[in-house]
Amino acid sequence: MNKWLELLIGLILVIAPVWALLAVPTFASWGPATIAFLKGGVVCFLILIGLLFIMLGISDLKG
Repeated sequence: MNKWLELLIGLILVIAPVWALLAVPTFASWGPATIAFLKGGVVCFLILIGLLFIMLGISDLKG
């Protein structure tokens, strides 16, 4: 995969969940159980995948 594309995907996967957490009042109609699930597992998973892509992109920049 292109190194710049990996960095871009990684940044998107790190920034998007953080934005979703900050915009929780926008999604208040979803219910407390759904919001708790999003704050827990899904957000952590996306952030970790994003960090993986960022590390892969930085590794490709060095090589």
